[in-house]
Amino acid sequence: MNSFPPPGDKKALEEGLVFTPKFDADGLVPAMAIDATTKEPLMLAYMNAESLALTLELGEAVYWSRSRKEIWHKGKTSGQIQKVVEIRTDCDQDALVVYVEQTGGGCCHTGRNDCFYRKVAGRNPEGGALLAFKNEQ
Repeated sequence: MNSFPPPGDKKALEEGLVFTPKFDADGLVPAMAIDATTKEPLMLAYMNAESLALTLELGEAVYWSRSRKEIWHKGKTSGQIQKVVEIRTDCDQDALVVYVEQTGGGCCHTGRNDCFYRKVAGRNPEGGALLAFKNEQ
């Protein structure tokens, strides 16, 4: 089910007013959920044409679960509904930012407000990098 027209030429894609999302080889487009009030990142997920069409129809975030290979209506079982405020697409329409009102508690399966609760804190003397919780100095 793809209710979106195929992407046109570069000019139409970058300057046109028709939403023609560019799905990758797996039929997915990344969708970054951002809190509409705080502007903090909540989670990164993916949408296929069906979940994107459902998102537009319902006004709630619907994703494609890559691990379960099925439609995932965010919050349908957990109560952590994401009410869509605005969807933005980037210049070549192959990435989405979804501004949402997060209800029912946090959005992360760990019980936190968001999935981005850690930050890269510096180099690890043994190689690579170390993480710290974002609220710590």
